Amino acid sequence: MPIGAFFRLFKPKDKVFFYHFEASAANVLKMSEDLVLIMASEPGAHRTALLERLVLQERANDDLTHTIFKELARNFITPIDREDIHSLASSLDDVADYILASAKNLELFHIEKPDETCRELARLVNEGAKIVQMAVHHLRDLNKPNAHHQFVIDVNSMENEADEVHDAAIEYLFANEKDAIHLIKMRDTYMMLEMATDKCEDVANVIESIMLKYA
Repeated sequence: MPIGAFFRLFKPKDKVFFYHFEASAANVLKMSEDLVLIMASEPGAHRTALLERLVLQERANDDLTHTIFKELARNFITPIDREDIHSLASSLDDVADYILASAKNLELFHIEKPDETCRELARLVNEGAKIVQMAVHHLRDLNKPNAHHQFVIDVNSMENEADEVHDAAIEYLFANEKDAIHLIKMRDTYMMLEMATDKCEDVANVIESIMLKYA
């Protein structure tokens, strides 16, 4: 191996990892935007097209995650700890997975028109995805003093709101829904959407941990 290539193995791949994280966060944001559209849709060609696009976006996110893992295997020196890179890549991928699963529930459960709770939780997922994208961009500020951590406060606030929406909807559902099958369908759909907001919070928490470590 040429000596130059050997020493390049020990050079931190800041741009490579940050680029892939930012690409994953941008992809998650696009997925959340399509989730909002799907939760405002009815069965038909438009919903089918949105769901197909989400499937492709989720696969693209899987590819990005695998690429990050390959970069970890290839490089001895990384800009942040290896376990942090793995955790962040995995948590971003989890958001994508839960967004897709939430949208798929409409087809799996034959939910014709998502209710107000579905639309509100989808809006909060989208809000969380915006915060996630901003938080990921702050990774480039690791070496700057007083790095901005407002994203942690914002994502916690979003997730608390999602919990309140979810809990109120579940309470109403069990008090008023007489069709047991429909109750189960809606309960599981609410739960999947709320889990997507939880996963957004997980991403922010991983990033906060990284930033505190390097402060």
